[in-house]
Amino acid sequence: MAQRGVLVIAHGSSKPEWVQLVDEAVSLVRLDLPVEIGFLEMVPGRAIADAVQSLRRRGVDEIIAVPLFVSSGSTHIEEIGYLLGVISNPRLSFETQPIPLGIPVHYTPAMDGHPLIGEIVTERARKLSRHPEEEVVVLVGHGSEMPGFREKWEEGAKKLAAQVQHALGFRQTVYASLHPDHLHEVVRTWSAQHRVLVLPLFLSEGYFTKKVIPSKLAGLDYAYSGETYLPHPLISRWIEEMVRDAIGQSRCAPSAATQ
Repeated sequence: MAQRGVLVIAHGSSKPEWVQLVDEAVSLVRLDLPVEIGFLEMVPGRAIADAVQSLRRRGVDEIIAVPLFVSSGSTHIEEIGYLLGVISNPRLSFETQPIPLGIPVHYTPAMDGHPLIGEIVTERARKLSRHPEEEVVVLVGHGSEMPGFREKWEEGAKKLAAQVQHALGFRQTVYASLHPDHLHEVVRTWSAQHRVLVLPLFLSEGYFTKKVIPSKLAGLDYAYSGETYLPHPLISRWIEEMVRDAIGQSRCAPSAATQ
């Protein structure tokens, strides 16, 4: 029987409070398996390779890698898959080389339109809403201008929009991205006749939620709290569900390093 371990992968930040939010969410994960966090960048001593080594020292010989990312359309998802040897021919070029793992890796999907994430976004919308039948919700994500990646961003966001709409009965729930940038246009159009609620599809508060989004909407009438996915206990539950889904599959897909 293989000894499985969980590798939660987050982007990383130079801000300790950002890292702390991720640490707290992962600390609340309840699984009878070793769990480590690896950061893609900006967190010295806690890189993905460091987390892999820690799992190996704990006797793990099969890894379930869970990317703590909003969308599978993020180019970082491709980069992480390449680093883990799961994606042998990435569509993008990366300076770093794959981590020599030598053990099987199962790479789970990102958050996308998962029902648990939909619950979080719905909760954020409910807090801002007064009369949902008269309001329009605009979900705003980072997005991507690259073919193949942009579509994944849109697919996940549309699933979240459908969940929010079904749960609360807004006039409309739509998606706008920063890349390509049509946030201002979308909010300006809808706010001409309706109260608009703007909800960020971001893991944690930061430059985009505090600076970029408000600056792009300057002069428009809208409601915005800037609340993100974290902190929220359902993020921990989402990680657990991703791991259980992976275990429930017949076998973990081997990384390129083991073939």
